[in-house]
Amino acid sequence: MQHPGDLGLVPEPASTQLPGGSVLIEDGARVGTDPALRPAARWWRRVTEDAFGLDLVPSAIDRGSGPSTGSGQRVVFGLAADLPAGGYRIAVCPAVRGPEPAGPVAGLVRVEAADLAGAHAAAQTLRQLAGPAAYRRSGTGPLALPAVRIEDHPRFEWRGVLLDVARHFLPKHDVLRFIDLAAAHRLNVLQLHLTDDQGWRMQIDRYPELTRTGAWRRESTVGTWRTGSRDGRPHGGFYTQDDLREIVAFARDRGVTVVPEIDVPGHVEAAVAAYPELGTRKDRSGVRTTWGISQDVLDPSEGSLAFFRHVLDEVFDVFDTPWIGLGGDEVPPTLWRDAPHIVERARSLGLFGADRSTPDVGQLHGWFVARLAEHVSDAGRRAVVWDEAMSPMLPRDAIVTSWRGYAQGAAALESGYDVVMAPEQVVYLDHRAGEHPAEPIPVGFLRTVEDVYGFEPLPAPLAERVGNRVSTVPGRLLGAQAQVWTEHLDSARRVDYATFPRLAAFAEVAWSQQADRTPGSAASKQFLDRLARQHLPRLDAYGVEYRPLAGPHPWQTRPGIQGYPRDLAAETAVGGWAGIGGWREDGGVENRPTETDTATETSESDA
Repeated sequence: MQHPGDLGLVPEPASTQLPGGSVLIEDGARVGTDPALRPAARWWRRVTEDAFGLDLVPSAIDRGSGPSTGSGQRVVFGLAADLPAGGYRIAVCPAVRGPEPAGPVAGLVRVEAADLAGAHAAAQTLRQLAGPAAYRRSGTGPLALPAVRIEDHPRFEWRGVLLDVARHFLPKHDVLRFIDLAAAHRLNVLQLHLTDDQGWRMQIDRYPELTRTGAWRRESTVGTWRTGSRDGRPHGGFYTQDDLREIVAFARDRGVTVVPEIDVPGHVEAAVAAYPELGTRKDRSGVRTTWGISQDVLDPSEGSLAFFRHVLDEVFDVFDTPWIGLGGDEVPPTLWRDAPHIVERARSLGLFGADRSTPDVGQLHGWFVARLAEHVSDAGRRAVVWDEAMSPMLPRDAIVTSWRGYAQGAAALESGYDVVMAPEQVVYLDHRAGEHPAEPIPVGFLRTVEDVYGFEPLPAPLAERVGNRVSTVPGRLLGAQAQVWTEHLDSARRVDYATFPRLAAFAEVAWSQQADRTPGSAASKQFLDRLARQHLPRLDAYGVEYRPLAGPHPWQTRPGIQGYPRDLAAETAVGGWAGIGGWREDGGVENRPTETDTATETSESDA
């Protein structure tokens, strides 16, 4: 009997048995499917036909079909009521009994799933079982699957990855490819960061200047903004609403939900460039060309609220997701304090400081996000916000994404919010993956494959705080999310390099059952072995230009471009894990080179 690790499945299933032997799937094989699972079965048929040159014949499921029924169906996708949500079973059973045959034989592939999500996960596992050839489109067979019994289910319901298309625009086909790769790792949420200071990427019919002006910048900073280096090259692009509907449908066919993010009231310079009346300073200064945190935030006026309610109405029409991202991170109130009309607005809304007499303009941040979150709730959706946006005013149906650390997530859980853990200290994949001297544009914390694999969304201190009284904590830990910010990732090749293979490590953490995965542990060593021997060949076959485990290829380097590495140990020694990123009152404000604005940057990659 073979060892389950010989299959090299990523994420690793909960239970795998390998009795030996293999099953041949021949041209013309019938694929029986329960109607509820058709999207997953259809996707599996298509990619399998493309890879192996087969014609697989769809048919309605023969109830009670099995290896001995003689129904003619060689692959069956059926429902199973005894599995947990998102769970599945796979049984690849040779028809020949007795001694193990010398080669692949006829048999049955039976998939049982709790629901459509489980069937999507099973389809991805079937693809992995077929080997690296399943990730090509060579159209040559045969297709032989190892005899195996797998039972599996996800640890978390939210297994997400954020893709920033605002800092550097990615063409639609690259977004579709990224979704396909996320689904291949059984991730089921893509947060699409569509707007930021450096670009607005979604067509809004009511406000055409958002893409006519806001989607384009005259140049980009190369490397850290501290160097003042600019490329002098215009950059931009946007997605039409039909493009985005296509992206949503493509993701849905793979069991992935796309969560659009419209970031407010900070990270809005692109919107303000298009409609200056939205900004605090009311001037048309152009789309931001450098990184860091801008102090030019929205004027939290009724006009700004109406504007973004209209924007969200079009977002609702394009995206059928139950979740809508509103951002809410990194909102310096400096300009608000200097604007008498905004100070008066805080007073009129009853937003005062501790002395109950001085208006507190900082509270307008939470107030503004809360008003838009209510609009999202009224539309039957749920707002998703970064942890700075949590306030007593935020509706309780909002989801809080904890990016600055773990403590914010614990506080949100205790306040009654559902939480997604996304700490920059571990799962910001644009942060540098190694200390290689040729590491391209090394920014942020050093986070190796082993470090990401060691990520625990519910670490011991947090488990002690809320884990022993889960039934009494109002909120739920929905899961975890990795982030791919693109300030320094200006192409799909650079996105590949930063994302993989670390996203594979993250995916196993989010899907597989809890274990000691700390660097150097038995689980970590076993994962690295599976990754190197079986999974990287799959990525090679797909065409992913990942970062080699030993360091970058020569053509993946960026000589002469300065990054800004950060020291995790030093920063946590000062701030702990409570949250060391984002804008802070005491974070210091430095003049932006060659710009009239000022910026505070505590992170090369801003949530």
